[in-house]
Amino acid sequence: MSVTDSGVQQQVHALYRDHHSWLFGWLRRRLGCSHHAADLAHDTFERLLVSRDALLGPRPTLAEPRAWLTTTARHLLIDRARREVLERTYLAELAALSTELPHHPSPEQLLVAVQALDEICQVLAGVAPKARTAFLLHYLEGETHARVAEQLGVSVRMVQKYLVQVLLHCHQRLA
Repeated sequence: MSVTDSGVQQQVHALYRDHHSWLFGWLRRRLGCSHHAADLAHDTFERLLVSRDALLGPRPTLAEPRAWLTTTARHLLIDRARREVLERTYLAELAALSTELPHHPSPEQLLVAVQALDEICQVLAGVAPKARTAFLLHYLEGETHARVAEQLGVSVRMVQKYLVQVLLHCHQRLA
């Protein structure tokens, strides 16, 4: 670390120590949320670290540190507001598209799917845990018999037996 870096580090530390709680309070009053205020205060000091020119320029110390912090925080607030507008617009556009797309499931289709999943869960509750896990890994996760065997610590032949057991159990319960 050079002498200049050490001096900058000391300046940033002093600036943080002397002004962080004030900046946090200022942001909390504007945002109405201490979590967002803490995030933005952090981002403000992070911006300071990235913008070393503010500290290393012709004036190595900030003459008005609170003014500099306030200006930086305001810019970050504006950036955040723009990002939130963009996110809301994007989500609204997605919602509009989802209702227009022909393959979007209707509420009735969603209900049928949830009821089917509930019935499958009830049926699977009646099988041994390893057999159920093998079934879920193979049919839902797409794992190969060998990978399922490795995960369960059993042979590939045992995985095949588990799958047959579950399928027979499902057939008996649903018949």
